[in-house]
Amino acid sequence: MKEHKKRNDKIAYSEGWFSVAVNIFLFIIKYKAGVLSGSVALISDAWHSLSDSVSSLAVIAGTKISSNPPDERHPFGHGRAELVTSLIIGMLLVLIAFNFLKESVESLIHEKEAVFGTLSVVVLIISVLMKELSAQYAFYTARKTGMLSLKADGWHHRSDAITSVLILAGIFINPYFPYIDGILGIIVSLFIFYSAYSVIKESAGAVLGEACDENLISEIKKISDKTAKFDVRAHNFRFHNYVNHKEITFHIFLPGNMKVKDAHDIAEKIERNINNETGLFATVHVDAK
Repeated sequence: MKEHKKRNDKIAYSEGWFSVAVNIFLFIIKYKAGVLSGSVALISDAWHSLSDSVSSLAVIAGTKISSNPPDERHPFGHGRAELVTSLIIGMLLVLIAFNFLKESVESLIHEKEAVFGTLSVVVLIISVLMKELSAQYAFYTARKTGMLSLKADGWHHRSDAITSVLILAGIFINPYFPYIDGILGIIVSLFIFYSAYSVIKESAGAVLGEACDENLISEIKKISDKTAKFDVRAHNFRFHNYVNHKEITFHIFLPGNMKVKDAHDIAEKIERNINNETGLFATVHVDAK
């Protein structure tokens, strides 16, 4: 288990530092291109890239905290620090989206026109390619480790890539519709709001506590029946997610005339088999039928 955690931490660190480097580079070139063109959408996109660096640093910090071993105050470890990290990333996205929306509306009210050049086009093409690469890498590491914070970071990258695509499209529409920059800024803001909602919803659900997944319940019922060699009618499931430590408690029915030791042995064997096959720590309560 410890080796598995070390491997996941190493993967998370590599994704985090890779993202930081990419985003700082993109912030510099986008901001310069945005200032030269006068594009509020491009400048907003530059700050979006920089915020990705902050979210990636949050992933690194969350991974570091979650890797701390259990202690007296936190007997199940510090794994939920990763969920807190995801919530922080979601909140950052909300703030960024609000700021972009405000600037875009002001751009439309004051009828500001952006003047795009070749530099803006080149910068945005580079941005789309690098951000989608970063998103794919983050999603890959999330699948490999099961870490929600990496998935959240991936969505942050993906939202940046899509905003760059929208702004790139706007450059070609701009000669025919001069105020497209402000409208695109609003669209970008709404997309970022949606990304923030998705990240916060998933992370908050895990922090507050969620019901057991139906597929997991089905798997545990099969393991329990197979272990006991008859239908134990597993029920009353409770799932506790501490990220690095996951527990499930449930009840089973055993014959009322069964010896206490025999019932205890069956329950203990079920717990052991569930841990071996799913990695979950199970606690089985025996009901008499």
